[in-house]
Amino acid sequence: MLQEGAHGKWTVSSSDESTEENSDSEKPSTSSLPDTASDRISDPQYPCSEARKAAHKRKASPVKFSGKSFPTEAPPVAKPRTTQEGSGWCLSSSDEEPEEKGEHVFKETLKEEKCDVPIERPLNLCKNDELSENQKAEGCDETPSEAQDTWDILSRGNPFRFFLTKVRGVEQSYNSGALHIKDILSPLFGTLVSSAQFNYCIDVPWLVRQYPQEFRKKPLLIVHGEKRESKAELMAQARPYENISFCQAKLDIAFGTHHTKMMLLLYEEGLRVVIHTSNLIAEDWHQKTQGMWLSPLYPRLPQGTTGVTGESETNFKSDLISYLMTYNSPVLKEWIDLIQEHDLSETRVYLLGSTPGRYQGGDKEKWGHLRLRKLLKEHASSIPAQRSWPVVGQFSSIGSMGADGSKWLCSEFQESLVAAGSRGTTLLQCDVPIHLVYPTVDNVRQSLEGYPAGGSLPYSIQTAQKQLWLHSYFHKWSAEVSGRSHAMPHIKTYMRPSPDFQKIAWFLVTSANLSKAAWGALEKNGSQLMIRSYELGVLFLPSAF
Repeated sequence: MLQEGAHGKWTVSSSDESTEENSDSEKPSTSSLPDTASDRISDPQYPCSEARKAAHKRKASPVKFSGKSFPTEAPPVAKPRTTQEGSGWCLSSSDEEPEEKGEHVFKETLKEEKCDVPIERPLNLCKNDELSENQKAEGCDETPSEAQDTWDILSRGNPFRFFLTKVRGVEQSYNSGALHIKDILSPLFGTLVSSAQFNYCIDVPWLVRQYPQEFRKKPLLIVHGEKRESKAELMAQARPYENISFCQAKLDIAFGTHHTKMMLLLYEEGLRVVIHTSNLIAEDWHQKTQGMWLSPLYPRLPQGTTGVTGESETNFKSDLISYLMTYNSPVLKEWIDLIQEHDLSETRVYLLGSTPGRYQGGDKEKWGHLRLRKLLKEHASSIPAQRSWPVVGQFSSIGSMGADGSKWLCSEFQESLVAAGSRGTTLLQCDVPIHLVYPTVDNVRQSLEGYPAGGSLPYSIQTAQKQLWLHSYFHKWSAEVSGRSHAMPHIKTYMRPSPDFQKIAWFLVTSANLSKAAWGALEKNGSQLMIRSYELGVLFLPSAF
């Protein structure tokens, strides 16, 4: 359904997968296995949401566009580039600067509604429509990466260690410095001993094919949140692979999901952690905008050193262990022990996670948006003229925010986002502008994937109709500098830029969408924080660099 108002047309899903309490749901389907051969062909062979299933079917039988012309908007007005010295990070608006400076961290420029120029783009499928689904899937696998390119990325010295994923269908220059999952699992990154994959939506046979041939029989632990029929489907996928084991995350609070996306990679040479935004399915690594933080190669500590050795100034090691302990799993205890044995002191980011539960007292600040609030108060510098520095949130799914902004978005959540410095002035909820970036119908229609891209942008019509006030905060998706305006975002980022977008107070890449299920909501007069889902992200602060 399309909704049109002062801020343009927005995609509103007709699926009922989002409920009042569960927002972000790329909620797993618990429907029974398909009965007919035709169903088996049309549905994806992995557990996923109804929206993704519908998108999958549309790709198999795409809409034939008529010859009607679509209205076009005025071209964007060129903005003069300004420079500014001072605290915080500089945001580059130029695409002429070399990738090796690592400044593509912040190159997803935000445009106003009037600055988007529609371009007609046909659906860009992996292969011809006549090919079988398996052949199409294989086509999506084929994302070639020159070994030299990967080696250049590793040796370039990018201080932020933030990367976008490669996108098929954009100019090659825009994939310089980007990574595909095959690059991450490449022998150039290390000689793999074993790995653990934490994720929401997983296609096991596809995942196995992403590992180099020599690593495909190495022990692989898959951490998931599937239940009942979806869990049975996942187990059935893995039956041919003796090296694969599973850890089921407990989801005791209704409508919660295991949404964390992380890789733990143990090498002969050390350990690496990857925290990212992509599901482990072909579509998520093909023509979408995704992001990741890639840790340094952590060396093994000398024998006999204590567990507190190898900690970073950002407390990353103990925070990662604390997060893993919430699963209460014996198989993850083995990974906790391995992390204890490695030196993580070179880490410069802060870990920010969510785990299901109801938290009181000091535990409230361990997870969710209260964890972000605590980190910003303790480590972020106070911002000059901070009322004019907006908060920008960008995500791929939206949950129930309540009848108006005071219920959550412009109250407790905004208070966490605007926290800065222990002596910072407490601002009123309306003092700081909020800009929310979410694709429009035209964004999706003109995307590399066409309308099926909407399968990864769930926002239920039931929820949308109850919070029309939210749409006044929306800005359409644009990422011209990174060449990804037509690669629909599955990435989730939150930041505090200066009004001219030349500096930044902090930047967060995470699995958490805009929802109370992901970030948590206060209960009992603010004495308790309730979180439904597992989420994980990393926070970049200038002081750590």
